[in-house]
Amino acid sequence: MWTASTPFAPPGTKLELEEGAAFTPRFNADGLITAVTVDDATGAILMLAHMNAEALARTLESGDVWYFSRSRNELWRKGATSGHTQRLVEMRTDCDQDAVIVRVRQEGPACHTGRRSCFYRRVEMGDAGPTLTGAEPKHP
Repeated sequence: MWTASTPFAPPGTKLELEEGAAFTPRFNADGLITAVTVDDATGAILMLAHMNAEALARTLESGDVWYFSRSRNELWRKGATSGHTQRLVEMRTDCDQDAVIVRVRQEGPACHTGRRSCFYRRVEMGDAGPTLTGAEPKHP
């Protein structure tokens, strides 16, 4: 959802979105864009979160990664309270500019549980249905 207060130009035509040089992110009806965060050193997926226009702009301007918490309905800088910060290395957008990949230098664990990644369990199918396995240990 683009508004006049969004700090990015409005999305253009399909051709402009897919082939143009302008970064014109497409926010959803809630004003959010999906952000997949990846460890620059290892390529591991660390977390999935959302950014509003302000979080996206602050990230690009400061190099510190900002998100929008849907549960708390507020902007937050990764590591502001935990010290487990993320520094932007590279940002990419997908073909229709409604999602971004944020490559970061991660300091400490990325997950609020104390694990390096939020994706620390596998979903496996068994006779009784799907179960979760393979939890990695928490960082000290």
